[in-house]
Amino acid sequence: MKKIFYLIIILAAGTISSCKKDKKVTPDKTGTGTTTTSSVDLIRDSIYLYSKEDYLWNTQLPSYASFNPRSFNSGGDFVSLQNEMDALSQYAINPATGKPYEYSKFNPGNAKYSFIDDGTETGALNGNKSDYGFDYGYQLVAVNTVKIYILYVYPGSAAASQGLTRGCEITAVNGNSNISYDGSGYGSGSGTHNNTVYNAIFNSTALTMTVNKLNGISATVTLANTSYTVNPVLKDTILDGGTGHKIGYMAFNTFTSDANADPKLDAAFLKFSSNGVTDLVVDLRYNGGGFVSTAEHLDNLIVPTGNAGLMYSTYYNSNLTGGHDPLLKNQVYNDGQGPYTLADVIAQLVATNTVNFSKAGNLNAKRVFFMVGPNTASASELTINNLRPLMDVQLVGDTTYGKPVGFFGLNIGKYIMYNPQFSTQNSAGQGGYFAGMTPGVGGYNGYQTYDDYAYDFGDPNDPMLSSIINYVKKGTYTVQNKVIQSVSAQQTYGLRHSAALMKKRSSKNFSGMVFNRKITIRNVKNK
Repeated sequence: MKKIFYLIIILAAGTISSCKKDKKVTPDKTGTGTTTTSSVDLIRDSIYLYSKEDYLWNTQLPSYASFNPRSFNSGGDFVSLQNEMDALSQYAINPATGKPYEYSKFNPGNAKYSFIDDGTETGALNGNKSDYGFDYGYQLVAVNTVKIYILYVYPGSAAASQGLTRGCEITAVNGNSNISYDGSGYGSGSGTHNNTVYNAIFNSTALTMTVNKLNGISATVTLANTSYTVNPVLKDTILDGGTGHKIGYMAFNTFTSDANADPKLDAAFLKFSSNGVTDLVVDLRYNGGGFVSTAEHLDNLIVPTGNAGLMYSTYYNSNLTGGHDPLLKNQVYNDGQGPYTLADVIAQLVATNTVNFSKAGNLNAKRVFFMVGPNTASASELTINNLRPLMDVQLVGDTTYGKPVGFFGLNIGKYIMYNPQFSTQNSAGQGGYFAGMTPGVGGYNGYQTYDDYAYDFGDPNDPMLSSIINYVKKGTYTVQNKVIQSVSAQQTYGLRHSAALMKKRSSKNFSGMVFNRKITIRNVKNK
């Protein structure tokens, strides 16, 4: 039979299922059969066995006996499963660096890409969140002086309803003004103040904060942890680019599903084209990725008119390309007329591993600037890389996260397992940016400077955006702010990206590239 459907290989709205909720089909430790026991030991086995079959670098993984998945049994179920993922991630070595492909300089020994989800990240990717609607960061503003700023606020959230914006300085949390940075991380042995702020913002249902707003007014606000629909377009505006130039600026914070993100993107780009924008700025500083299909749509909105060739190609391990993936037959995709096994679906993805451009909208800018930083990851980097062979792509900011690989969400017990199962390359064969993309270095055009949290999105006085405006007007990036920030900016970088901070904060920010696009299922029997 032949059936065209919209593929989302991720546990969402009950799409992927194995059995009843209390009894998941998981492979036994030998991989020769299945069991309906929901024991966490079998989940540990499953993590190993799925990795051995489907992981992009599976041939470098050890045997079951030498790895012993069931030895990862401390710290509670969720923590122990992530510990297992961390351990598995360190075996595959990148010959170019001599270090694991999943090596993180801020978190040595921990997985850079692989993680276990309890459903929280999946819900957020589909546009559903339940929190206060903002994130925060520490910034060194003078010697021994660290301030806490709001990094971004989602429209429609509790924080937005209280008039909070990026650039607001947090001066007190729940009446406590003794919240200055006092250590390298969170938890036992780290700073008490850090824990106070983190737990108040991420582990509570009610929050009172005192903030200095951008207008100079101090205000105390009370927030309730509420549900809201994510609007990933945080800001879009038109800026003066000098004679013959108009700059369209958009802050885009996460690649949520097409149903959620595409209408917002379309509206922003209609605004740009209607106003004659000549130069585009896409702010991806805090965008950790999300759905591949949304990245494709953004690329199609950005790419100049007349481009319809190859956008990118995907590559898999020999098991997936050769159809040697029996465990994926335990993963069922049901589109209402199937069901199909995930093995069948992936076979089609392997057979159709290229994606072409299909221009969307009417914007015909010849140059695009991406504002980037260490939190710019995965689908964000894919968006950038896809456009590099076809137009003038400029990166402004700091080195990106470095994630040229993506994954399918695998339903294992009550958890969803994410680890790299494919890599990508653009039409020029460029990919493999495991160390990230550094502006102005290694073939990436642009200018390296540092993020300043004290300015709202789209503010032309933001040093990073100011540099771009100067380039559009004068053909050169400003160096003034880089000189002023030289020492403190480097210290700030180390401060907010120390190992402990990165490990703890990464649990609150999705970083990934989830494969989901239209494919055709051919000659597949209903299971």
